[in-house]
Formats: sequence, structure tokens, C-alpha cells
Amino acid sequence: MNYFNYLELRVFSFFDGQFLELFGRVFVLATSKVVPIKEETMKRSFAVLMITAVLALALGACAPLASVAAPAANAPVRQMTANGVGEVYLTPDLAYVSIGVQNQSPNVATALRENNQQAQAVADALKELGVEGKDIQTSSFNIFPMQQYSPTGEMTGVVYQVNNTVYVTVRSLQVLPELLDKVVSVGANTINGISFDVADKSAAVSEARKLAIANAKANAVELAGAAGVELGDLMSLNSYTSGAPIPVFEGKGGMAMDSAAPPVSAGQLMITVNADLTYTIR
Repeated sequence: MNYFNYLELRVFSFFDGQFLELFGRVFVLATSKVVPIKEETMKRSFAVLMITAVLALALGACAPLASVAAPAANAPVRQMTANGVGEVYLTPDLAYVSIGVQNQSPNVATALRENNQQAQAVADALKELGVEGKDIQTSSFNIFPMQQYSPTGEMTGVVYQVNNTVYVTVRSLQVLPELLDKVVSVGANTINGISFDVADKSAAVSEARKLAIANAKANAVELAGAAGVELGDLMSLNSYTSGAPIPVFEGKGGMAMDSAAPPVSAGQLMITVNADLTYTIR
């Protein structure tokens, strides 16, 4: 038995013999009028045709496997983000206070002259207590008329009001109570708020950042354990400071002022840093 006869037998054993025989007869009828074909030649040609068809079907079945497996390489990376907070407490060493002088007079020139005299007395008192000129800044100066009315609603005249306010940086908190008492005694009649700060916050911010990152790491380990996954590589790290120091009103120490002067307490400030860590997970 030669090679083609063997292939013919294998193909006929794979497919229905009756179907192939019928197909072969149709093929002979369709081609017998054009070119006479021997039965042996027809069988061999048909066997080759069927083998080609089988191979084509096999290759077609394999093709989808490659197209399905390919997207696995582009699958999204599983990741997890944990955040942490770091807090550091600071004792203030600066104070900011707005001190003003306000005068009224029916004569605008008189109101201005009196205001200037009192404002100068305030500035001199500040310098006597060690406040430098660079730390005294005029924040507002206003002159405006105020109409006066009788009980019956008739306008009786005009009074001019002059306001002069300075923004003062006090770098020694020990003198703050005495300073407030002094400026009031020489002519200041408005004090608008006192706030506290720290001159150099860089070390505290650095420490708070380290605490925030350590806290974020601990949270990442805890979250991964609870979720039943393992942490992989660190993909990104972000940290940010929450603006200006926040006053603390919980009595965590601080500096108490002289009880003989106006009751002012510096308390403490809190530096807060937040950190976000993103890891791959597996």
C-alpha cells in the first residue's frame, strides 16, 4: 500500500464512508464532461482536499486560544492605598496682635491730630518693650463722617471718626501681658484678636511627616492582613501638611502669662501631616 492509499483509508475511516462516496460520485459527474478523471486520481485528490480541510479546522480552533491568553499580559495591576497621620505639638514663641486707636470729633482735623498723638504713644510703648520697627505694620487707617440725629430723627451734625490699627509681631511672649497693659494705658482703645505661632516649624514638620509615613505603613500591613492579601512594591508616596498650626485647647501644657496682667495663655499648637502610600498587592 502506497502513501496516498494509506491517507485515503485514514480519511475514509475518519469520515462517513457513504458521505464521501456520494460526494465523490457528484464530483465525477460534475467533471467527467470536461476532463476525464480516473477514479484513483479522484480519490487521491479528494483525500488531499479533506486533509487540508481538517488542518484548516484544527488551526482555526487553536487561534482563539492565543487571542484569549494575550490580554492576561495587560491585566490591571492590583493595588491598595493606605493613609496615615502624624501630629507634633509645639509651644508657641510668637504672638500676633492688632492694636488700634479710635477717635471722634466734630472737627476732622482735631480727630486726626488726637489720633496721631495716641498712635505715636502706642508705637513708642511697643518699642520700649523691645518690639522692633519691622514688627509694627499699619494694617488699616480710616477717616469717615458719622451723621448725628436727634431723638425726633432730625440730623444735628456730623462727627468724624479716625481709626488707626497696627499689626504687631511679639517675639517674646514673656512681655505680652505687660505690652497689652502698656499700650492701653497710653491710648490704644481697640485690640482685635491675638494669635500664636512658631518661628521655625521645619523640624516639627519633618518629624510629623515621619510619623505619618510610619502610621500609613502600619495601616497598610493591617489592611492587607484583614483582606487576606500580601503587600508588594511601593508604587507611590504623597504627603501634605494641613496648613497653619492648629491651636490646641486641651490643656497640653504651654506658657501661662503673668496673672497681674490681662489673662493671656499661649497654649500649644499642633502640626499635622497626612501621608498616602500605594502598594501593589498579590
